Amino acid sequence: MKIVTSKDALLKGIQAVQNAVSTKATLPILSHVLLDAKKDAVRLVATDLEIGVSVTIEGEVAEEGAITLPARKFSEIVKELPSQLPIHIAMKKAQSVSIESGKSYFKLNGLSKEDFPQLPEFPTNLKAIDAAKLPQKLLKHMIQLTSFAMSHDETRYVLNGILFSFKEKALKMVATDGRRLAIIEKAVPEMGQLRRDAILPMKTIQELNRNLSDTGDVIFSFKENQLQVNLGAITISSRLIEGEYPNYEQVIPKKTKEELKIGTQEFLQATRRASILTNQDSQSIKINIIKDKMILTKNTPELGEVREELDVDYKGGELAIGFNPAFLIDVLKNLEDPDVRFGFIDPEKPAVIKSGEDYMYIVLPMQVA
Repeated sequence: MKIVTSKDALLKGIQAVQNAVSTKATLPILSHVLLDAKKDAVRLVATDLEIGVSVTIEGEVAEEGAITLPARKFSEIVKELPSQLPIHIAMKKAQSVSIESGKSYFKLNGLSKEDFPQLPEFPTNLKAIDAAKLPQKLLKHMIQLTSFAMSHDETRYVLNGILFSFKEKALKMVATDGRRLAIIEKAVPEMGQLRRDAILPMKTIQELNRNLSDTGDVIFSFKENQLQVNLGAITISSRLIEGEYPNYEQVIPKKTKEELKIGTQEFLQATRRASILTNQDSQSIKINIIKDKMILTKNTPELGEVREELDVDYKGGELAIGFNPAFLIDVLKNLEDPDVRFGFIDPEKPAVIKSGEDYMYIVLPMQVA
């Protein structure tokens, strides 16, 4: 193997795959990155057996070949090389490479590519029954409005991810931790005959979110219990979470008794200020709704008290209800619409925040003194 590439290209490639490198590997090769040179393509691959990421970078291939290199040391070397000079990488005997740039020279020992786990291969035909295509910007927006509601409780493994439900030319994404539920649904015209529910693990969601851009498309391909997401130069492969996702539809209120309209940013800023006086023993804030007013209060004897008053569009009866402010802040800071609709049934039942026609966030209330 002999290749010539730039520091920028190599660093971007390493950064794209580095989160898939195993840090607690029982197999030494899982702490390595595969450097694979074929024709005019230079590819970097990393995997921890649960998720795999590959990226194609710009480079000239003088001689084809492949080797795995220790990811951390390879990254450190590339970071310290001169920025404006090309980097020459050549494979030596005894599983090592030379890395040269200007007057800098490194020899780095690696391992054989034969022992590196192969990422699963997927059909790339969009007409295949298990494939779908949508804009990266749209998927990024959908992840932004659901991922914060995923559970971090390892005993509820099936909730440690997002449910992707592909049906009837639409994608519905659902996340819940048992105390709040986020749902968004968008049309996906290029979906073939795909009908599938799949739970994508948290790490896969994080990798997707990190690598998605505001341009280009993303292609989902499924095969048995595995998923491949193609983002152009970057491909992410992942196992899916096995198990039955809870019947989330049964907790969605069929109808709210009262509903108000409120400015998103005003509600967010007032909630943030009210949350300042919460503590570990007293996490809830109180919301009183009276005519066209929403009043947020928090009284913590050892700290003090806060009161925020907001104008709202509301014609219903008086209501007092408590919430964990973090659960409100999480959703409000990610919404782009200037106003949201806030619906209630009573102080004991879940409340509903709606934005547009395709987003719903359900949050359980808390008791207030």
